[in-house]
Amino acid sequence: MSRFFLTCRRCFYSIPQHSITSGNGHDPVTVIATLLSNTTRIRELNQIYAHILLTRFLESNPASFNWNNIIRSYTRLQSPQNAFRIYVSMLRAGVLPDRYTLPIVLKAVSQSFAIQLGQQLHSSGIKLGLRSNEYCETGFINLYCKAGDFDSARKVFDENPEPKLGSWNAVISGFSQGGLAIDAIGVFVGMKRHGFEPDGITMVSVMSACGSIGDLHLALQLHKYVFQAKTNEWTVILMSNSLIDMYGKCGRMDLAYQVFATMEDRNVSSWTSMIVGYAMHGHAKEALDCFQCMRVSGVKPNYVTFIGVLSACVHGGTVQEGRFYFDMMKNVYGITPQLQHYGCMVDLLGRAGLFDDARRMVEEMPMKPNSVVWGCLMGACEKHGNVDMAEWVAGHLQALEPWNEGVYVVLSNIYANKGLWKEVERIRSFMKEGKLAKVPAYSITTNSDRRMKIQ
Repeated sequence: MSRFFLTCRRCFYSIPQHSITSGNGHDPVTVIATLLSNTTRIRELNQIYAHILLTRFLESNPASFNWNNIIRSYTRLQSPQNAFRIYVSMLRAGVLPDRYTLPIVLKAVSQSFAIQLGQQLHSSGIKLGLRSNEYCETGFINLYCKAGDFDSARKVFDENPEPKLGSWNAVISGFSQGGLAIDAIGVFVGMKRHGFEPDGITMVSVMSACGSIGDLHLALQLHKYVFQAKTNEWTVILMSNSLIDMYGKCGRMDLAYQVFATMEDRNVSSWTSMIVGYAMHGHAKEALDCFQCMRVSGVKPNYVTFIGVLSACVHGGTVQEGRFYFDMMKNVYGITPQLQHYGCMVDLLGRAGLFDDARRMVEEMPMKPNSVVWGCLMGACEKHGNVDMAEWVAGHLQALEPWNEGVYVVLSNIYANKGLWKEVERIRSFMKEGKLAKVPAYSITTNSDRRMKIQ
């Protein structure tokens, strides 16, 4: 008897039995399905599954619909391993998966990054004749994109001569989230040429891709499609937030504000996109004013909001405000600072020349600083000519990225600015003996070099 079954069985004895057995003459399939869809905790779900096992419900009701409901519930509650176990039990019971089963299990695969299992499911889907089913195809594309195997994702898509809108959306979203912005936009252009009209999901993904490349010309074209896209209450606010984010990344906060001002409902993402956009372009006062308005409106900020707020303090050089908001995040909103928050504070303190405070912040971080944090502090050392701190930071950067010669170049510049020529010569000799080579540079086409046009 498996450990999973034993756990469920123990849970069974603590469940209020009337909640399951009091069907009042209703069909047991309907009762179980309702209980599964309404449960919000793993313990409750285990209790329901224990009842299903002990009453042999699935033996008398073996339809894939009943198995799918259980697998879906475990996947919905972020318990992919248990979802896999139910799926295996389903196969052993001789019940074949249907067009709804595979997308559910594929979602569990994506949650646990079990890519090999996903490939096996793909093979099963082909054998069952479900390869071109819209829901299954979308699941396969999402899986391969999350695994970074974009060639396989595109192959799945290209093998279907008549892909549905969901499959187009899956490719565009997967490419956009995977950093292939140009490819995502190219797929969108292809979708339009094939006569498909985008919906809200399409537009959110393609606007994210546009923001990544900062193409304002393309952004203005995409804005027109927003008004034509099929929407619902959920996607309307999502698209507005995406517009704000896109215009912010394109450097047009005036257009972002126009979208923001016309929104009837604003959520935390709406405010955060404005704050991050202002901070990104050095508009510290506007970012902090926007944050104050957000608090007055009663919207609770999240950890991303505070990244924008602290970034604004960095650009504005406002140390007191930075410390105030850092403490507010922890003490008022109960948000545990992440690496990005500590990085902002180290950058802020370093730029202000408060190296003792910056070092204390680094040493008290609950996680290890990454190269970005050390790089910010190294830049501050170069700005203020702090040799001692630069040597301390260089030691950590060398251990973290021994192949990166940038730290030695900066340290050499600091020595040179202080007239420490022997140290400069020592660094240069070390670089020569260590055969450290500069990483070859590359250029990215700018907006003026390459403009995307949707036809």
